[in-house]
Amino acid sequence: MPLTTTTEMFKKAYDGGYAVGAFNVNNMEIVQGITEAAREQHAPLILQVSKGARAYANHTYLVKLVEAAVIECPDIPIALHLDHGPDFETCKSCIDGGFTSVMIDASSKPFAENIAITRKVVEYAHDHGVVVEAELGSLAGVEDEVNVSAEDSSYTRPEEVEEFVQKTGCDSLAIAIGTSHGAYKFTAAQCTRNEQGILVPPPLRFDILEEVSRRLPGFPIVLHGSSSVPQEFVKMINENGGKMPDAVGIPEEQLRKAATLSVCKINIDSDLRLAMTGSIRKYFAEHPDHFDPRQYLTPARANIKAIVTHKLIDVLGCAGKA
Repeated sequence: MPLTTTTEMFKKAYDGGYAVGAFNVNNMEIVQGITEAAREQHAPLILQVSKGARAYANHTYLVKLVEAAVIECPDIPIALHLDHGPDFETCKSCIDGGFTSVMIDASSKPFAENIAITRKVVEYAHDHGVVVEAELGSLAGVEDEVNVSAEDSSYTRPEEVEEFVQKTGCDSLAIAIGTSHGAYKFTAAQCTRNEQGILVPPPLRFDILEEVSRRLPGFPIVLHGSSSVPQEFVKMINENGGKMPDAVGIPEEQLRKAATLSVCKINIDSDLRLAMTGSIRKYFAEHPDHFDPRQYLTPARANIKAIVTHKLIDVLGCAGKA
């Protein structure tokens, strides 16, 4: 099965009440951990690449890694997606370079300018058989080059979505309902604490999601900034020389609820970084004499596979849906 677009994936997800996982990739071990989990769970998969990943690993290397994953996983659909494309030129480069899906993120621009930029990308992408994700509303947090302060973030305005989708022709829409980029999604002041003293973030704005869904029936919605920041990996990092106080993510039960509604794509990146970093820190602490990257990257890859498996089954609900 060659690389695919997300069109059929999203139609099945919308009708089936689940979401497809969109996992960010930066190197071989991350690609392997994600795809091995999806292959074993027979789950559809989106492998996404950010501008930062292209700068780090090189476009060609990343595309070839994903093409290798397609060869190794012939029975599951895999899409290659550009995450947070900052401009038309970046989107065009990825469309020309083998991506099957791109995101143009002009959400920081005024509404009319967001429409104009998105429309230009859509026209070029559709002429080349590629689908487009756009964004309306701004998520707070930091991820690669995306850096939005809490003060500058804004919820999606449901009254704008129909005009935006109609005028841009985008194929899916990322909305802001309270998710946030990075491992530090919320300040302590925004949260409460449970009996164990762990921060509990504010709930997602399901009222916005439901109103958007009412206005765009059958249209696939995307959630960015949806890592749950597993506390076992935060603890693993902190116990082995790290310093990540009050790192907190989106509760998985809220993401599962979103996946049963109109959310067809859920982005996950920070959880993979935490799993890899925690594994490596723990390995170095236990084996200070080791220096072979294969030694410490093997458990890191295994933990990425384990967390992706959990997400596919328990959060996204897409296991067995390929």
